[in-house]
Amino acid sequence: MTEKKRICIVGSGNWGSAIAKVVGNNVQKLDEFETEIKMWVFEEEVNGRKLTEIINTDHENVKYLPGHKIPENVIALADLVESAKDADIYIFVIPHQFLPGVCSKLKGTVKKSSIGVSLIKGFAMKDGGGIALISSEVENTLEIPCAVLMGANIANEVASENYCEATIGIRNRDQGLLLKKMFQADYFRIVVCEDEDTVELCGALKNIVATGAGFADGLGYGDNTKAAVIRLGLMEMVKFCEKFWHGSTQSTFLESCGVADLVTTCYAGRNRRVAAAFVKSRKTIEQLEQEMLNGQKLQGPPTAEEVNFMLKSKDMEDKFPMFTAVHKICQGKLPVEEFINCLKNHPEHM
Repeated sequence: MTEKKRICIVGSGNWGSAIAKVVGNNVQKLDEFETEIKMWVFEEEVNGRKLTEIINTDHENVKYLPGHKIPENVIALADLVESAKDADIYIFVIPHQFLPGVCSKLKGTVKKSSIGVSLIKGFAMKDGGGIALISSEVENTLEIPCAVLMGANIANEVASENYCEATIGIRNRDQGLLLKKMFQADYFRIVVCEDEDTVELCGALKNIVATGAGFADGLGYGDNTKAAVIRLGLMEMVKFCEKFWHGSTQSTFLESCGVADLVTTCYAGRNRRVAAAFVKSRKTIEQLEQEMLNGQKLQGPPTAEEVNFMLKSKDMEDKFPMFTAVHKICQGKLPVEEFINCLKNHPEHM
């Protein structure tokens, strides 16, 4: 008999708690997985109680996903190494800025037979002006393969069991089908795609475009303008993948990880919402994160910085005018009113 797989969820924010509900319910009906799931929680106090205690007692993440029950088989732990002990599948769902520290703590403790799956959106900067995929950072540090799951998934809607789709990017088809069983639910349709890099790139790059969509909203433009932001942003996403990650296939952009995620994020995502407030309030991104996101972090501005890090090193900033404008606006190097000019002057063909 095949040994059942143990699952660890590394992270417990809004999306981490939502995916804990999906996977926690699924494994109770599947023979391939151990029923108990350990979830690493960055410990903090909420109304005088530890967050781990609240989750384990009340089965609700009252800070990041209030109003939604987390299955009782999901056990919250504050000790990262203890929560990850003996796991066969690691679901990474934390802000990408925190991944290096997490991986360094786990290094040497992870079984070589394990696999990871990243729900993280962003890049890692490399010496010399390059950037690396988050999945490759996991693979290189922990020495295990790492798939990705990306899609048009607003966490609260997933937790409310509104129908949605997601894409698993993975080169190993058998492992992909195992992960599909783990994630898929009646309301959460999973498609497995072997174009792993493009799936992950879409998940990161769309947050830059969504930040631009928020700028347009904050400046008072309407849906016609937002449609232009989405179209031109998609052009830059496609061009970026073709230019820097050879082997990218156009059909991947038609999966949930591509155009669907882009549209959803540009209308309903936190990057759009905070970017619009950035224009109207004239407060900093950091101030707005504290005020609007309950301590959670945006991914659009840091991803724009990471992409610009590479574009600038290759003297290609002008080839990606929207990516470049979003970065410069977030850094205070360009007035937000200038954002519309990057649309007006965008090249017809890239």
